[in-house]
Amino acid sequence: MNVADVMTPRDALVTVSLPGTRDDALEYLQEREFSSVPVVKDAEGEEAFRGLVSRQTLIEHPDEDQLAMLAENGPTTTADTSIEDAARLMVTEGARRVPVVDGQLEGIVTITDVIRAIAEDEVAGDTEVGDLATRTVNTVYVETPLTVAEREISYADVPYAVVLDDDAAMCGVLTEVDILEVARIVEGEADTGESIANQDDEWMWEGIKAVGNRYLPTRNVEIPAEPVREFMTSDVVTVGETQTAREVAQAMLTHDVEQLPLVSGGELVGVVRDANLLENLYDRS
Repeated sequence: MNVADVMTPRDALVTVSLPGTRDDALEYLQEREFSSVPVVKDAEGEEAFRGLVSRQTLIEHPDEDQLAMLAENGPTTTADTSIEDAARLMVTEGARRVPVVDGQLEGIVTITDVIRAIAEDEVAGDTEVGDLATRTVNTVYVETPLTVAEREISYADVPYAVVLDDDAAMCGVLTEVDILEVARIVEGEADTGESIANQDDEWMWEGIKAVGNRYLPTRNVEIPAEPVREFMTSDVVTVGETQTAREVAQAMLTHDVEQLPLVSGGELVGVVRDANLLENLYDRS
């Protein structure tokens, strides 16, 4: 299979256009739970691809309003690239959505598209996930404030945390999507101090004196400080070590998740992420 067989074509894509603001992208990322959205610009009657804006970028740059400054360059692929090569690109570049570009934007291929190909037996998926799982698990305590949990997930550089209770037993899963759903942008003002020259300042012009402080508008991402238990998914779907990549891919699609805890004998022993299934795919190519 090639990228053309699984990608979302341009006429079915949600995009945001330049010039634009962060709110244009935030609306789609919150409502549709995308990890990123393509940015395009009209250039003399032709549509030009200008990058992707991600949910993580919006959280990390709350004071930046212009969409052009938030759009990031990244890897692209072509429609005739094999699924295995696309999987390799996603894993090595840490990209969940890769624009398909040949002069202009032709579509998007996502990790979910590749997972669907595995689930539908279009590509290899018979390896047991016990051989694919990540054994290092990111965790967070159930009573941790969400503000702290968001930073912990960011620093761990993974999109999830398995939630542990007082007995260190798994009681839920918290994801970036859960946090983005309750995050909101708050307007405010920042005091810049006396930015007009005093009478005796060497850089003063025509005796202009400061008559007060100047304020510039600022924007901040506000995340609730209530404990993780109020935002996590408590009904956790798990997988076992002998299940195949195909079975786990099917479970990911059914439950609309990017990772599933791996259990053995009732104990948490790892996490199977969608990227792990992609790694297996290109390792076999």
